[in-house]
Amino acid sequence: MKVISIVGARPQLVKLAPIAATFAETGHEHLIVHTGQHYDADLSDVFFDGLGIPDPDVHLGVGSGSHGVQTGSVLSALDPVLERERPDWVLVYGDTNSTIAGALSAVKMHLPVAHLEAGLRSFNRRMPEEHNRVLTDHCADLLLAPTQTAMHHLSGEGLAHRARLAGDVMVDICLKVRDAVRAGEHSALALPEGIDPSRPFLLATLHRPDNTDDPDRLSSILESLGKLPVPVALLAHPRLVARAGTHGINLAQGGVHVGRPLPYAGLVAAVLASSGVVTDSGGLQKEAFLLRRVCSTVRPETEWVETVETGWNALVPDPYALSPAEWAATVTRTAPTADPGTPYGDGRAARNVVRIIEEWKGCGRRT
Repeated sequence: MKVISIVGARPQLVKLAPIAATFAETGHEHLIVHTGQHYDADLSDVFFDGLGIPDPDVHLGVGSGSHGVQTGSVLSALDPVLERERPDWVLVYGDTNSTIAGALSAVKMHLPVAHLEAGLRSFNRRMPEEHNRVLTDHCADLLLAPTQTAMHHLSGEGLAHRARLAGDVMVDICLKVRDAVRAGEHSALALPEGIDPSRPFLLATLHRPDNTDDPDRLSSILESLGKLPVPVALLAHPRLVARAGTHGINLAQGGVHVGRPLPYAGLVAAVLASSGVVTDSGGLQKEAFLLRRVCSTVRPETEWVETVETGWNALVPDPYALSPAEWAATVTRTAPTADPGTPYGDGRAARNVVRIIEEWKGCGRRT
């Protein structure tokens, strides 16, 4: 069996790591196509190096651009690759422009498509990721859901016959790296200058358009972070840096200390060293949950509802609308004491994914 994984962004590279390692233990041929959607070394190269992912077999190098330009570039570059390789399966990950482009290119060539992380829904149609994930689910042949909630969403959309519960591969890699960090197998903790890891601090990221495109909103969020009673280590995504520069906004306000994005092991180490997380990233919400750090999400909704239901995550759409005391109390709250269970699986999702693909008999054609 020949399987092609199509990836292009940081979260997909993290998910790819356990999948690639599991395929390497089989007799299957697994090829990696990197679209180049994330081309910054901090969001791409370090993940191949740090997570032991094999070098891509094909690098499309599409780079940045509007959603239409980027999606179209991936589509046009993928067509000859898939035509040449004719894989038994095309595996797409998550909810990026690379995801929908990979799925569309494959289905138009009548190649079976499996969607990893299927069934997630924010129900926020302003998010480009929401359109990508919904459209991918409806054109894919096999839907690999990470949670029971995702399975419920797929059933409600008439897709239950194509859906299987696989678990979340992020659990596989997060727990493995956590254990390695605790064992001292990675380099020293790298935090922005001015952050003392021996004292309480918050780890923060921001990158979503709803939080960065409007200069007034971005300025208000940063001001809220800067006024917190504990220092904030802001790992600045290239999009945040670019938008702040365009808006003329200084990221380093008050107690905010700015650093670059970290390799995955460095990120896990930083979360473990922190007293809590503030983010708009879907992946970091879940990583905070898995690493047992309280998270405050600067969004009105989340795909990872289990993190909220268990009390580890709190949605704070407008931090600046809270009083300083309320905002501080939210981000520095005490961790829940109840056992949250394992809503995202037991760390063996990658093995489930490979097994389900091997056994799948429903790929004759979509109905």
